[in-house]
Amino acid sequence: MKNSNNLDIQIVINIAQQYLTVHQQNKEIARYSISTAKNGIGSQQDSGCTPLGKHVIAEKIGGSVPSNAVLIGRVPTGEIYDAELGKSHPERDWILSRILWLSGLEEGVNKGANSQGGCDTYKRYIYIHGTPDTEPMDAPFSHGCIRMRNADIIQLFEQVSEGTFVTITAE
Repeated sequence: MKNSNNLDIQIVINIAQQYLTVHQQNKEIARYSISTAKNGIGSQQDSGCTPLGKHVIAEKIGGSVPSNAVLIGRVPTGEIYDAELGKSHPERDWILSRILWLSGLEEGVNKGANSQGGCDTYKRYIYIHGTPDTEPMDAPFSHGCIRMRNADIIQLFEQVSEGTFVTITAE
């Protein structure tokens, strides 16, 4: 993990308000509408919930792909999302444009395991990622990840580095 060029950048995700803020030197420099998990807050494996706590961007994926590029298993498929593709694959949980793969920093909270089992954000594949622009924002609809508009995730992707701190709060 590297965090050489943006040491003073931090991200805060507010689940109650459904927004993500970017802070530089403790000053808010950007705010984006998001969508977190429809199953609510939680860190357990297979819960479909968004985990709370302190995280870091472990990996940045998709930096060279076009907006609306489809990624499956963190690999671009060569497809570009549009309404027709969406209709032909209604079962897909669309991951588009960019991925910021999160890793938890708090053992037993969002890293490793606890008495209920696995609670590892990284092993759960929790991302900040793009989603079809037709999907609602400002309300919880994801399967655990933090969804953003494609233009927003591309802009955020350019502002952050691997190693950037991300705090996910309930409110």
